[in-house]
Amino acid sequence: MYEYLIEGGFPIKGTVKASGNKNAALPCIAAALLTDEEIVLKNIPEIEDTAVMLSILESLGVSVKKTDSHTWKVKAEQIQRFEIPPEMSRKIRASILFAGPLIARCGKALMLPPGGDVIGRRRLDTHFLALQELGARITLSSKIEFSANKLVGAEIFLDEASVTATENAVMAAVLAEGHTEITNAASEPHIQDLCNMLVSMGAKISGIGSNILQIDGVKKLHGTEFEIGPDFMEIGSYIGLAAAARGSIVIEGVREKDLRPLRIAFSKLGITWQVEGTTLTVSAAQELKVNSDVGGMIPKIDDSPWPGFPPDLTSIMTVVATQVEGTVLIFEKMFESRMFFVDKLISMGARITLCDPHRAVVSGPSALHGEHLVSPDVRAGMAMVIAALIARGESRISNVYQVERGYEHLVENLQNLGAHIQRVNVD
Repeated sequence: MYEYLIEGGFPIKGTVKASGNKNAALPCIAAALLTDEEIVLKNIPEIEDTAVMLSILESLGVSVKKTDSHTWKVKAEQIQRFEIPPEMSRKIRASILFAGPLIARCGKALMLPPGGDVIGRRRLDTHFLALQELGARITLSSKIEFSANKLVGAEIFLDEASVTATENAVMAAVLAEGHTEITNAASEPHIQDLCNMLVSMGAKISGIGSNILQIDGVKKLHGTEFEIGPDFMEIGSYIGLAAAARGSIVIEGVREKDLRPLRIAFSKLGITWQVEGTTLTVSAAQELKVNSDVGGMIPKIDDSPWPGFPPDLTSIMTVVATQVEGTVLIFEKMFESRMFFVDKLISMGARITLCDPHRAVVSGPSALHGEHLVSPDVRAGMAMVIAALIARGESRISNVYQVERGYEHLVENLQNLGAHIQRVNVD
């Protein structure tokens, strides 16, 4: 078991390269099951979640080879098993993404309910609805069993714009017989990456980037080489760190169009950045003052399905808001337990009123002091790291496994930016 020891208050400055998008890498790894030909995946981040997904592929009898630090060759010539190992299902929410490809290739899939972040009820109903519309049968006991004699295209209206349910439906539909229309589909950049990868494999998908996807099933997909896009969640986290620490960070390898919802939200806190090509610069000269809504009203930073502000960054914005002059409402509408981490920020000196499980009013700036913190999930864990880096004194963060599931080489990157952080073994 590892912890972070952080001495806060040191200048933050330097350059960091954006990692591949974790949330794109996970479905793209699962999609390699859809063909018996070789798939080459580039820009795969070196994090715990991708390691688990690749291990699941190997457990199914798939050939998995690493060619460099961020490139993997995957060949599912034969799928020897259709059951996800229970210990791997428990580790990662994305294990559910193997359902669609396994049904499409093998006609069956068996798994435990998936694990992952504890940020509220994370229902699977939308996955079941979509796959049943395509012809799958689902049996629930201690495990989830999917089976299908044949998948047939259908008109699917998702009851919520679920990212992973959209991905499962798309992966099943590309090999289904006939035409599928998915309405109320999620459209995040990582879903666009998955769809573009599938198109490069021979799938017929239109409407990519919208909430209506049209898919004409094909009998067979072929191999491809595909590069995962940059992780805009990680980029947003480093922007937040630079602003909160009044530092200057250059982020290389960004895709500017992915950052438009972030720019609107950060601008409400007086924070901006410049992009030239694929290089983003956050200057230390930020105003860090809440920009009130028209009429002097308190502004709101709230999340919503893409192209709204992503829910994964509300934790980061909460910490940043503690360092900004003025008052802002953070409204996390999508997960009912995500905001509970703010009690730790309050213990560090933050002025936050938690109104209910979804809303927090933050007034700043507040001088934070070091504390012992426990990371409950990936993004709240990163928010705690940022809080510790700007706090006075030493902080200790436990359960850093959760943070490292989503951030590649985090300690090394932060040290290169001037942070005083150590990863220590406490066994």
